[in-house]
Amino acid sequence: MKYSKVLNLSVVVLALSLGAVGCQPKPKSPTPILGRTGNPKGIGDTFGKETPVTPLPPDQNPTVRPGEDIPLKGRFNTDEMTPDHNRFAANTVYFDFDRATLKPSETGKIDEVVRYLQGNPTQAVQIEGHCDERGTEQYNLSLGERRALAVREYLVTAGVQPERAFTISYGESRPAVPGHNEAAWSKNRRGVFVLLTPK
Repeated sequence: MKYSKVLNLSVVVLALSLGAVGCQPKPKSPTPILGRTGNPKGIGDTFGKETPVTPLPPDQNPTVRPGEDIPLKGRFNTDEMTPDHNRFAANTVYFDFDRATLKPSETGKIDEVVRYLQGNPTQAVQIEGHCDERGTEQYNLSLGERRALAVREYLVTAGVQPERAFTISYGESRPAVPGHNEAAWSKNRRGVFVLLTPK
């Protein structure tokens, strides 16, 4: 009787120890780092040595002299555009308090801007993000940027080329309506379109 209990106990201990140890997996070799030469295991390692880089052709890597702007190939230059603040005045997009999500009631205004830009391929648009006076200046600049980017994302998704839509945030610095109540605040939480026409 004692012998069978000891034997059973030994079998249980053996099973538990095998379960705890288990089968040891084979060690995997480390994933090589892209751009690094040498053996990933460290044999003949050349870590820290630079690999030679083939320079780009001049048309893809233009030289820029100090003080010159870097050329933006295929992109509108806002300095060469005339802004029109009135063309899309009726298309101002309004946001809920502390939100940068487009309301379904506002998307029709953006659709009108999309149709106009698709019919006028030489023109671009700048989207200004604005906030009401509540919140810190830095927070409102960030919120204004998120609002402008939300409108831009809608424009691009609807078919406007990304290089034709620019964003800027003014935060709380340019209120449309003065006042310290919800009537004023609701008009200041907005995204404004500025039409850009080549000079």
